[in-house]
Parts: sequence; structure tokens; C-alpha cells
Amino acid sequence: MVAKQFPEHFNIASHFLDEPAHRHPGRTAILGEPRKVCYEELAQLANQVGNALLAERCGRGDRVLIALPDSAEFIAAFFGAAKIGAVAVPVNSMARAADYAHYFGDCGARVVILHSSALAEFLRGLGESPQATVVLAGDQSAFTGGLKCLRWSDWISAASTRLTPAATTPFDPALLLYTSGSGGTPNGAVHEHKDMLVASRGFAQEVLGLGANDLTFSVSKLFFAYGLGNAMYFPFSVGAQTLLSPERTKVAKVAELVSHRHPTVFFAVPTFYAALLREAERNTDMDFSSVRLAVSAGETLPIEIYERFRRRFDLEILDGIGSTEMLHIFLSSRPGAVRPGSCGTPTPGYAARIVDDEGRDVGHGEMGNLWVSGASAFARYWNKPELTSCVKQGEWVSTGDKFIRDADGYYFYCGRSGDMLKVSGMWVSPIEIENVLLGHPLVAEAAAVGRTDADGLTQTVAFVVLQHGLTGSAALAEEIREYVRARLVPHKCPRAVRFCTELPKTATGKVQRFKLRDTALG
Repeated sequence: MVAKQFPEHFNIASHFLDEPAHRHPGRTAILGEPRKVCYEELAQLANQVGNALLAERCGRGDRVLIALPDSAEFIAAFFGAAKIGAVAVPVNSMARAADYAHYFGDCGARVVILHSSALAEFLRGLGESPQATVVLAGDQSAFTGGLKCLRWSDWISAASTRLTPAATTPFDPALLLYTSGSGGTPNGAVHEHKDMLVASRGFAQEVLGLGANDLTFSVSKLFFAYGLGNAMYFPFSVGAQTLLSPERTKVAKVAELVSHRHPTVFFAVPTFYAALLREAERNTDMDFSSVRLAVSAGETLPIEIYERFRRRFDLEILDGIGSTEMLHIFLSSRPGAVRPGSCGTPTPGYAARIVDDEGRDVGHGEMGNLWVSGASAFARYWNKPELTSCVKQGEWVSTGDKFIRDADGYYFYCGRSGDMLKVSGMWVSPIEIENVLLGHPLVAEAAAVGRTDADGLTQTVAFVVLQHGLTGSAALAEEIREYVRARLVPHKCPRAVRFCTELPKTATGKVQRFKLRDTALG
């Protein structure tokens, strides 16, 4: 999409919240939990937040750090900030002290809207006197440890429910999203007001065919780019409903909500689909009959998990790939045209290339670096011009992912560039090894990483989580190695198998292989 395809002035709060509130004020926007909230009520709450921010002298370009669970308050804080031209900065409300110190110090927030459940970690990270206005939501009686803060209910009570949106352009900054941290310290990606419009048109409407009668439910939380679309601006773009769950994600709770609330579009990540299948073995009454579309992103969806899910629920999973830098999914499978193991083809409005290290296109079946382009691409990394110039190559964004494209135009994920292994002089994708490991009947989760031996040669180490109740042993490790050796060429077979109770993951479900690499060296 080019500039002339956008209106001169555009504000995401007006488009995604005010417009549906005007067309159907009494329609449910948030089904739960814990209660229903209609579009008019949500729009008025966002206006109160915007006016309260203005009273704190927060204006255009100022950052508003939002550490709230999925809730009406989160959505109101997000759109209230955007409506006045400020920049919403949503972060994990279950983060740790060092994370809050990084987020706050990096973005330079003028206002922090914090849930009481995050207060203790926030105080440990920043102390009692951060140079910002702090608003406390949740438990209004929470002990603040000397931190001077405003109470949410008092803060918004005197604010008007009417608010004229700032005259923002499509190219003004609207939100700052931090990358997941799967490779280390998160970076802040700045997105403009137009970006949500592009993503909702290309993926939500053209690929998923979302309509006003849909109810979306996302396992990924709102602070994450994937969840923000799934559970907020995608359904709001068509006047649909969203189902929110503010508590920490638990498989049994998600299964209960799906069975009793009947969402029509379900979003999760591969590790959660694997956990859901394990839960289905114990909970035979799990009901997914209301779901017409199941979507996966974050990392590639193993074929084994796809096939097991399809057999159990008679439902295909649409695998795709997106990124914080592109805001949402840019490669996706299509309903009725899934090719297991593939991320599909470019989403409408996006283009993709696979290039070598010199930026030259490679042929079908050759592994290379994935570059993508689309109008939802981030404007820049916050305060990191050198990193921005490395990742943005003109109209193209270098994703840092290794891919193969087949002759039919389907894209296959091979792994992050930093996760690739060179064994016996040949490149090995950890994804290929992990997919085979997951085919073993006793393996629930797996990750493959490299370690350097005493001779300076790379060896592959597999970290394995066994099915519930099982314990690892030297004999089982050798059985698993033999299982892989029977299915892959010798240099791809793990030299060692290590058992663990869980794999290190980001809050969004991505495996942190860099932590496993450190463990493999020990």
C-alpha cells in the first residue's frame, strides 16, 4: 500500500474503536473474562484514559508504558494513548524486575499504567522514584512501598467520556512493541497508525475472512504483536467479539474457555498446540466444535502436531509466520490449501524473497535468508539507528530467518539464522531434527542446538521433554538417537540427548535456544 491509499488523517482509536462504537454501541466487544463489555462502554473508557493522560501533560509522541493483563483496562489504555497522539508501549504484566527496568529505561515513558500484580517486580526493577507518573490498576489497596502513584479508579473518575482524536497522520508513531527476546535483549520496534489497518485488511479479512459474527480467542496475550492483532484490532476491525483471559495461560483453563465460550477463531503457538494435545489425552470431553479456524505462528508448526490435531479435532491448523517488525503474519497457509510443514504463501499486501548473504535471489529448493516487504513494516528500532539500517534494506525487511521456497511457491521455515548448525561442513536446520524427534511416541517437546567439542567441531545436542509422567534414562536417550538415525542422514543425528522438565521459552512461547546452547556447553 502506498501513501495515496491512506487518508490524510488517520487515528487507530477512531478507526478500530470509535467507528464500531458509533455503528453498534450496544454490541459486545469483550465477551469475558470476567464480564461483558460493549463497544460504547469501551470507547468511553478509552476516552477517559485519553483525557486523564492529557491532564498529566502527556501528549503527542510521549510514551505510555502499559503493564496490564488482558482486560478492558488494557484496551482502553492502549487506545486512549493512541487517540491523543501518544505512543502506547504494551509490555508483559508478568515480567521480571530486570525486564521492567529495561522497558522503562529504554522507552523513556512519561506515564506508566501498572497492574497491582506487577507492582513488586516493578519496584525491584526501578525503585520507588521512577521519573514518570505511575497509575495503579487492579487491587486498589495494594501496598506501594513508598511509590507515589495514582489509583486507576480515581484517575479516570473525573475524566470526560468525550474526546476529540488528535489529528494524527497514517505515518505518525502509534505504538512501540518489544521483540520477544528469543535471541537476547528485546528491541523496541516503532509502528505507525497505518500498520494495524494494513495487517487487519491483509490477514484478518482476506485470509481468515473474519466477520461480525466471529468470536476470537488468542492464547498469546495482548502485549505481544501476535496477540494484539488476534484479540483486539482484528475483531474490532469488523465489529466482532473477543474473548479475553487475564490470568496466566494454563492449558486446562484454555480448554475450558473454548468448550464453554465457543470461540470461532482460535490462535496459539506450536508449543501450546502440543500441550493442548497432551491435555486432550486426559480430558476426552474437550470440545473444539465451535472453532472454524485454528491459527498458529511464532515458530514453525511441526507436521506431527498438525496431523495429531487434525485427527483429534477434525480441524486443520493454518500455520503462518510473522514478526514484531512486520506487526503480524506475512506468510500464511490458506483454509483448505494447507501444505503440512509449510508456512504457506505471502499474505495479501506482502511480498517475500529468499536471498543469499549478498542479497541475491536463490532458486527453488535452495535455503537462504527471508526478506519481506509490506506497508505494516516497522518504521525503526527505538534509539537503534545502526540496527535499523542493518535490518531494513530499502523496502525490504531482513527477518533473520532461513527459508526454502518450493516450485509451487510454498515457504518452509528452516530456523533462525543464529540457530543454524554447520555439521561436517554442511548446514543443518534444527527444525528438521526437532520434527523427527517429535515423531517419537515418548517425546512431548524437543529442541536441537549446537555445541563445540574439544577439537573445535560442531556437534548437535537434543534437549527433550518427555510425555507426562515419564523419566529419562541412558537407554531411552540411545533409543531416541537410534530413532532419529533411522530417519535422517548421519551428520544430522544428535550426538547427545539431554532430558529436561521444560524448555526455556519467552512469554510468547518461543524456545530460547541461546539458553540451551549455554547449557550444552556445560
